[in-house]
Amino acid sequence: MSTPARDRLLDAAIEAFAERGYGSTTTRDIAARARMSPAAVYVHHATKEDLLFAVSLRGHQRALDVLSSAARSEGSPVERIAAMVRAFSQWHARNSRVGRVVQYEFGALTPEHRAVIADLRRRMEHLMQDALAAGVGEGVCEVTDLRGTARAVLSLSVDLVRWFEPGRAHTPDELGQLHADLAVRMLRPSA
Repeated sequence: MSTPARDRLLDAAIEAFAERGYGSTTTRDIAARARMSPAAVYVHHATKEDLLFAVSLRGHQRALDVLSSAARSEGSPVERIAAMVRAFSQWHARNSRVGRVVQYEFGALTPEHRAVIADLRRRMEHLMQDALAAGVGEGVCEVTDLRGTARAVLSLSVDLVRWFEPGRAHTPDELGQLHADLAVRMLRPSA
């Protein structure tokens, strides 16, 4: 269950981990950003890693929700793939700090927590694989490796957290459209 104090801690952790990295961030840093005492962190999270897991879980669940919603959109397989890539890229651009943390700090999670997050990532990949398979089935997409192609297409969105800065060259909507267009062009059958 979310509380204002817990949300402040998660927001502070996202900012600290995104700026300094998980290994260089202390619970004292997080507490200071949340304007709380260092002991307050432990009221909500037993360890710093538990806090990282909470950030990662929330981020992945929200990204999965966005991708799932787009996967259920009306239209042809190509239109659904474009909608999925557009929405996924927009979400990653709007949440680039969260995305940076959950992508770069995956290895800092415990094996048990990594397994939970890996399952969410597989669910995202399966959504894209299903959309690609529908496109192949209708002859509108050319894909020889569903798994590899699904990862590559999703990577358009995921990788932007490495370089995207709000207020620079592209807006989240522009990036979403660019990535959707690129994905559709990549998947077209050869002439």
